[in-house]
Amino acid sequence: MLNDEICKLREELNNSIINGEDYEKTYKISVELDQLIAEYYKVELELKDGKIKNSRRRVCKMKNTKHKQLEN
Repeated sequence: MLNDEICKLREELNNSIINGEDYEKTYKISVELDQLIAEYYKVELELKDGKIKNSRRRVCKMKNTKHKQLEN
């Protein structure tokens, strides 16, 4: 789930850079990608600590919150 989103955003970021798109758009994609990567590592750490059930719920809630924040 997060892995797929990270790969998609990574590709979008690369295309944005290659195509010389507006800096603000490229920056926004980069920030969103950074947030997803941070969330991925947070979930991985929680999984290692045995918190698998709660971490999955938090990922969905946090992901929805992040997308709303980025839209504003």
